[in-house]
Amino acid sequence: MKTTQIFLMLFLCLVFINLNAQIDIEKKVENQANNKANKNVDQTISKGLNTVEDGVKGLFKKKKPAPPVVQKSAKDTLSKAQNQKGPQVAASAKSSLTAYSKYDFVPGDKVLLFEDFSQDAVGDFPALWTTDVAGEINTLNIAPGNWFNLKSTEGTYWFMKDIDFPKNFIIEFDIVPKKGGARYAADLVLFGEGSHSEMDKNGDPGNCGIHLTIAKTLWDTKGYKKGSNEKLTGSSSLYLVQEEKVNHVIVWVQNRRVRIYHQGGKVLDMPTNIYEGSKFSRMCFKLYRGASSGSYLSNIKITTAAPDTRNKLLTEGKLITYGIYFDVNKDEVKPESYGTLRDIATILNEVPDVKVKIVGHTDSDGADAANLDLSKRRAASVKAELASSFGVNGDRLVTDGMGENQPVAPNDSPVNKALNRRVEFIKL
Repeated sequence: MKTTQIFLMLFLCLVFINLNAQIDIEKKVENQANNKANKNVDQTISKGLNTVEDGVKGLFKKKKPAPPVVQKSAKDTLSKAQNQKGPQVAASAKSSLTAYSKYDFVPGDKVLLFEDFSQDAVGDFPALWTTDVAGEINTLNIAPGNWFNLKSTEGTYWFMKDIDFPKNFIIEFDIVPKKGGARYAADLVLFGEGSHSEMDKNGDPGNCGIHLTIAKTLWDTKGYKKGSNEKLTGSSSLYLVQEEKVNHVIVWVQNRRVRIYHQGGKVLDMPTNIYEGSKFSRMCFKLYRGASSGSYLSNIKITTAAPDTRNKLLTEGKLITYGIYFDVNKDEVKPESYGTLRDIATILNEVPDVKVKIVGHTDSDGADAANLDLSKRRAASVKAELASSFGVNGDRLVTDGMGENQPVAPNDSPVNKALNRRVEFIKL
């Protein structure tokens, strides 16, 4: 009997222990599940709060201002070669040539003037210019090369040499308007005179001319003639220049007609903006009555316009063009090249049997091997644009590059170097 009771008590103890163990395990499992769920909820709430907090911070976060244009003195200026051959900033997305179809001008095969101030010392006044106010050569932190600092709010800067302007020509230049309240960046004045005068201080110099007013709020043009009170005027508020940025301005003069291009579009097209019979021979930049902010100028180029592309390419067998644009040390064809490439593509598509070699050329600045490679890459880029943007059969086009090995002029001046930077199309 005792033995039976002992076994029964042991059995009941084992059952009780096992039941408690099961209850304890179930509670642990339940607690872990609850803890995990609570943790997930906490994380979700925390994440949501962080997102809201970040959003609120973003509303009050101040934008970092863009770095201002900084001019450099002679003491801390790198050489032009260093500026041009140094590391390049990563390029933005490529602009479509077709988006710039209003660039319908075609520069000719003759360069009349190129002034980039590369022969002038930083800190000096440029040798080929004169003025009645202050000015000097600087370098900028936003663009390579030397820049003419129009260092005043009023005054005139004359190019001292005569220029034989034809009736059909293109003038282009880079301008960086200074930051400030004054709205006028500068006036470009092209004028003619009976006899050479280094500093004609009249508001309308010479006996005839055209004023181009470049302001941050508008463009104005004014054709004038000595003895006439009537001014032939035009105005536009399209594609305005931006302060502390490089603005590439292009002006096409065709007899009496004046067209202005900037920032991917045609700013102005005035059919009678110049007096009949006007002949220009001089150039100056003006700052007016203290209302000018002043600007930096560089890369002033004057070329003939409307070349006989068909005759040069098909009859003479060789077309030299200065109307295909590249940035320094780069091979991407710039949108300003649209008119030139369209002109060439039209002829090639009309005469499908003609095959052409595209040859790139550079000036002598920089290493020989680098220039050779650059010229080859530029020629290949021209071929690619003719094929992709204008439908020219790429099988008809071959490319090559000569670098600096076939100059058409000595590399001893800005004008001659500009002549050597070219693209040639040779009929095969």
